[in-house]
This record gives sequence, C-alpha cells and structure tokens, in this order.
Amino acid sequence: MSVKDLILNRKKTAFSFEILPPLKGNGIESVYSTIDLLREFDPQYINITTHRSQISYKTQENGLFQCVVERQRPGTVAIAAAIKNKYGIDVVPHILCSGFSREETEYVLIDLDFLGIHDLLLLRGDKAKHDSSFVPSADGYSHAIELQHQINRFNEGYFVDGTKQRQEKINKFSYGVAGYPEKHEEAPNLDSDIYWLKRKIDVGADYVVTQMFFDNEKYFDFVKRCREAGISVPIIPGLKPIVSMKQLTVIPKTFHLDIPEALALELRKCKTDEEARIVGVEWCSQQAADLMSKGVPSIHFYSINGAKSVCEVAKRVY
Repeated sequence: MSVKDLILNRKKTAFSFEILPPLKGNGIESVYSTIDLLREFDPQYINITTHRSQISYKTQENGLFQCVVERQRPGTVAIAAAIKNKYGIDVVPHILCSGFSREETEYVLIDLDFLGIHDLLLLRGDKAKHDSSFVPSADGYSHAIELQHQINRFNEGYFVDGTKQRQEKINKFSYGVAGYPEKHEEAPNLDSDIYWLKRKIDVGADYVVTQMFFDNEKYFDFVKRCREAGISVPIIPGLKPIVSMKQLTVIPKTFHLDIPEALALELRKCKTDEEARIVGVEWCSQQAADLMSKGVPSIHFYSINGAKSVCEVAKRVY
C-alpha cells in the first residue's frame, strides 16, 4: 500500500517520522531506540534520510593533504530493509539527485525492488559543502523532476541506457516530493515555487510533505495556493520541536524559514537547553493539535535529535 493510501484510508490524522542513518562505523541500535520510543503511536511509515558523499582533506605522513571523498552516513537501503523486517512498518527511503549519478540511482532502485520496498521520497538534496551552489554529479540530475522521469521509466521496465530488459511482473514505485510553505531558498517567489511543484505532481508525485514550519497559517496559506494552482494530492505538514536554545538562530539560517516572534520571545527567556526543549514541545503540541482539528490527513515529524520531544508531543495529541 502506498503512502497516499496509508494516510487516506485512516479515519484520524496519521503519524509518521524521520530517522537519520548512523555515522559510518556506528551500529543500528540508535535507530531501533528511536523506533521503540515512537512506535506506540502507530506510525504509518518511517522516512530514512539519504546523504551524499563529501570531500574532506586528511593529513598524510609527509605533511601534505590528501583529498578524500567519503559518505559519512551510508546504509539507507540496508536500514530500510532492517526496519521493515524487524517491525513490519512501511519505510520510505529518500532518493537524491545530490551526489548520485543516474546509474547509481538505478542500482538503488533495483536493490529496493528486490527488497519489496516501493515507496520513495524524491529530493534534489543539498549542495556539496565545498560548492557555492548546487552542482549535479557527473551524469546526474539538477532537479527532482528529472529523478521522477527516471523512476517513471523504470516503472515501465526501462533502464537508464534505454534498454528494456525487465520482463517479469513489475512492482511499481510510488513517490512523494517536498513542498516549501515559505518557498525554497532558490525560488524567486512562492508562486514560482508552486508552479514547479505542480509540474512535479503532473509528472506523477502522489503526495507532498512540507519542510518544517512554525506558523500554521503559513501552511494553510500554502495549501490554499496549491489547491488554487490545481494541486489536489495530500499535502502533509512537517513539524519539528525545537530542542535547544541555539536552534533559535540555527534553524532560520539553515532552513531559510521564520520563527514566529511569540516563539522566539519564549526561547529568549530560556536559561538552559532543557527549558528550550520544554518550550519546543509546548509549541509543537499546539501546532499539531491545531492541524489535527482542521483535518490534516497526516503529520510528519522531523525527529532527528528530538525523538524524546516528538514522543511527548505525540502523547498529548494522538
């Protein structure tokens, strides 16, 4: 059953969350701990983030620097399979343009197909740390809509080289895409951003999950404008409880969004991160309760570094 079916077939607002693969060399226990904490709320699916390789410089014995390309958080496909096998919960791995070639993406699709995992979230992804702006990988893509076209062709049985060799019954992938209530940082304006989102829906996206926001009115305005533009698929709000004082400045800078002054005022009063975390839980709980009262089909929680807070929010509203 696709993510769209999972959320639309429920009578109440569905619950989902996102996890981060462990750093290279670490075990999967931290992932399991997060799931064990949150599975009491009947998650309809779990998103698993994907991360591109990055360039780093390591000092050699001769004192010179060696350029090394490495992925700090590998294992998205393996973690998806492990979660599905251990918990029986639907999983949604992220598929990125950033850092991946068309052939690498194809191999990921083949592996996921073998594992029976056919729900995806398609994203362009962030630029590499060493680049001033987004640069696609060699034989890669610049936009998520290009990923959509590859997956649509894969669903028809075609590989990236144009050959059609998949003769057996094809289990098709379904996918969602990202939406930005306060617009993508590179979009000239929100109308332009929604235009491109409509294009992605027309190409085949089943649903939209939004970037985090802290003002529900911005979400509701975004949904209204999307509907006026002809976007009819579910638009899932993404929420993140603030967990530390520094996030008051880090989140707006990193994600290019606003924190309402009422929330900022409460966070400025905090003397410790625990006080800030309590404020974050209260604010996020109010957001979730308001969204649920207005009939949103699902809420997706960005639980990275904040599973405890998401659990407290869920206990209040689910």
